[in-house]
Amino acid sequence: MGRTSTARERLLDAACGLMLSRGFGMIGVAEICARADVKKGSFYHFFESKQALTLEAINAHWAAQRSGWVATLRGDGPAEDRLERLFLDQAAAQRAAKTEGGAVSGCLFGNLALEMSTQDAVVQARLAEIFDDQIDLVHATLTDAAEQGTIPTPAATRTTARAVLAQLEGMVMFAKLANDPSVLDGLWAQAARLLRS
Repeated sequence: MGRTSTARERLLDAACGLMLSRGFGMIGVAEICARADVKKGSFYHFFESKQALTLEAINAHWAAQRSGWVATLRGDGPAEDRLERLFLDQAAAQRAAKTEGGAVSGCLFGNLALEMSTQDAVVQARLAEIFDDQIDLVHATLTDAAEQGTIPTPAATRTTARAVLAQLEGMVMFAKLANDPSVLDGLWAQAARLLRS
């Protein structure tokens, strides 16, 4: 028998879903509570503010995603193939979002970074930490690829890892803007060219 989610978990899930589809500023506590089927008065039992909920939602979302990133990037096979798998997985997630919900959702972290970069220093700092973690994971994989001789050694830098992640985030943003996951076709080929330039 499956475990029933708690009111707190439902609030976190609702916040993630709403922030992915509509952003931070366009949703309020009442809407989050309604989506989670939790009384508004109960919200403040779990979270002291919308900001506190946002931080926990971001952390929960990254904890779930990070395990996938680690499994893919530190898994078996050549390092470059692992990086390609990460890109293909990200594109597949956007295609699934379009199929299931009618819209390309984009990246929660990228969406919030664009929206909140000058609005909330605490959320901004946490998003920067998550992107740094992603860059570190990609950098480690580039280092492996250079050691395996599949990319040039000078490409195995943190700067290149940031550029590779920016390629991924930017193309996901364009797919969201166009509401068209086909924008992501050829995404890995573009990143692979970047690694050899």
